[in-house]
Amino acid sequence: MLNSTPSELLHKIKMEETMAESKKDYYEILGVPKNADDAALKKAYRALAKKYHPDNNPGDTAAEEKFKEVSEAYGVLSDPEKRRQYDQFGHAAFDGGGGFGGFDFNGADMGDIFSDIFGFGDIFGSRGGRGNQYNGPMRGANVRTSIRITFEEAVFGCEKEIEINYKDECGKCHGTGARPGTYPETCPKCSGKGKIVHVQQAPFFGQVQQVQTCPDCNGKGTIIREKCPDCYGTGYVTQKKKIKVSIPAGIDNGQSVRCSGGGEPGINGGERGDLLVEAIVSQHPVFKRQEFNIYSTVSLSFATAALGGPIRIKTVDGEVEYEVKAGTQPETRVRLKGKGVPIVRGRGARGDHFVTLSVYVPERLNEVQREALRNFDAAMRGEVPESTEKHKRKFFK
Repeated sequence: MLNSTPSELLHKIKMEETMAESKKDYYEILGVPKNADDAALKKAYRALAKKYHPDNNPGDTAAEEKFKEVSEAYGVLSDPEKRRQYDQFGHAAFDGGGGFGGFDFNGADMGDIFSDIFGFGDIFGSRGGRGNQYNGPMRGANVRTSIRITFEEAVFGCEKEIEINYKDECGKCHGTGARPGTYPETCPKCSGKGKIVHVQQAPFFGQVQQVQTCPDCNGKGTIIREKCPDCYGTGYVTQKKKIKVSIPAGIDNGQSVRCSGGGEPGINGGERGDLLVEAIVSQHPVFKRQEFNIYSTVSLSFATAALGGPIRIKTVDGEVEYEVKAGTQPETRVRLKGKGVPIVRGRGARGDHFVTLSVYVPERLNEVQREALRNFDAAMRGEVPESTEKHKRKFFK
């Protein structure tokens, strides 16, 4: 380069500029605008890396090149200093870096991304992230159970007592799991860390670290040589326990009530999980529910529908009187405001009760009833009823 003539040097510079200009814009590669923040960059890269990763496209060289291209773009744009240089000079800022192989990813959050996408664990080392959490306190798991309640209990709420298998600290070993007089020992496999680190060769990234939970101690960091005879080394014993559960007014079928601290014990001093009680609501012979509204059907006679008059309607609050309007048509729906289900956390508000008025047609009639209907039908057509005509002839004889 030092022995090059001025014309040769100028030609080489132009060639490098041409090569830089031929490369695709990094923002375009990731499909983000130039003012994209870190969250937008990470989201775009996560989706593209998962799509084009060689493990998901075996033998596809085009996908492999696309994956390199996407990783190169994110490697630059996720680093504030490299992004500043790229925004100012473009690809020419990295011509001396050897392309993709010249980028290091220490400034990029690649470990978190690939852990989310491919389940590698902390393949780039912990760097103060998830790798420190293996041996720390962990919250206990939630426990689920169910309870059957009536329609009315779901509407107005109630208190129920249920019996569950409750796991509690062992009284003999006080939760250590070891036989009294002995103590858990440091796990020799992980040296008490609760995790094992494996160094692997990953495509395009060289050596990476994969962190896994220690299989011997299950992440606890200790092993019990002599187990407690009461809890068999678990540190906990299970016993039947009765718990009162408050069912809130307005709960619907399939919804759950959370009882804090009623779940599994925590690990390494973590808090207990919760008990989740699912409500199974029995069907009602009259009422149907949809969200916070109640629906039912009431039968009324043709005469009441035609002439109007009071009827009695069953609601969850008891019977109420309703005045039917004259000329009410079959399948008319009326609304009883505020007679539905209480709205959870609704400060006393309730849904409505919708009643469908069904005109009752009798299946069996006696002769008097039939005659009356024939006369009514004739009168509706403007004809003289036959019974009236007979009565006139008999009267004027």
